[in-house]
Amino acid sequence: MALNKLKFNSLNVTPAASEAIRFNSSANGLETASAGGSLVKIASTTASSSSSVSFTSGIDSTYKEYIFFFNNIHPSTDDTNFQFNLSTDSGSNYNVTKTTTYFYASHNEGDSSTGLSYYAAQDLAQGTGFQNLFTGVGTDNDQSGSGSLHLFNPSSTTFVKHFIARFQHYMYVDFSQEYYTAGYGNTTSAVDAVRFQMSSGNIDAGTITMYGVT
Repeated sequence: MALNKLKFNSLNVTPAASEAIRFNSSANGLETASAGGSLVKIASTTASSSSSVSFTSGIDSTYKEYIFFFNNIHPSTDDTNFQFNLSTDSGSNYNVTKTTTYFYASHNEGDSSTGLSYYAAQDLAQGTGFQNLFTGVGTDNDQSGSGSLHLFNPSSTTFVKHFIARFQHYMYVDFSQEYYTAGYGNTTSAVDAVRFQMSSGNIDAGTITMYGVT
């Protein structure tokens, strides 16, 4: 088998952060370029008795995927739900039609109750209301929820807007619960804003950070 060799001057591989080695456009040499999959921080908001947290800028065609990270979301009202909705008019309305699926795993502190179940009461079938991401979170000082939500290609004017979310939270009756939510916003209009809120009361504390994926 012949051994192909590259000329030394065909290499352009100066190390750089978040870059990888690839063939150049002529396929006769190597170069460094973006490795892809890197996270670019766009915005971060820390809630403090906030009725809602909205991201109304930065969601555009720059990235094909956006990720929201949630740290210690804590409500002001006991036994309430954390939820979200999408907007196609820069946040004037949050009412995108959605079809979703929802399941969870649970285990209580007393080791007397466990569960793994599809949660039909929490899904939507062409509904325009807010989608719950986790339910029944408590207001004790040590109770909160954390997780992430991925929103795919929100600026597309061809396809619907897929999303997946995963959360772990401390339920008000001392359960560890992990929730998995997925679905799509059934619109071919560009989604350009996202809102997060509790189903009742305020978001007492917690940080939400939005990243774009290169």
